[in-house]
Amino acid sequence: MMAKAKKAAAPPAVAEAQWTFLTNHAHVLLSLAQDPEALMRDVAAAVGVTERAVQRIVAELEAAGYLVKSREGRRNRYEVKTALPLRHPIERHCEVGHLVRMVTDPRRRRG
Repeated sequence: MMAKAKKAAAPPAVAEAQWTFLTNHAHVLLSLAQDPEALMRDVAAAVGVTERAVQRIVAELEAAGYLVKSREGRRNRYEVKTALPLRHPIERHCEVGHLVRMVTDPRRRRG
């Protein structure tokens, strides 16, 4: 009797994915690069984490110099320091601005 060949499993749909290629820190940074006056609750909803987690991530990004917070009236405004290198040794040759442009530039999107 001949054994049946196993069918290769299809990759999971994006909505089913349990992991992503970018960290929550990158997602928060990218969200603030796109909307520098975003509310923390809006960033949390976009990233899929709690508002408290976003506050912690923003504080860490500020402490490392990747974000600069300024007060404008009753709102905070965040400036992403795009000339700084990414932190991991594998990607240290790239600047934050490269990542921001790669992810947010609509000309790079395929559809």
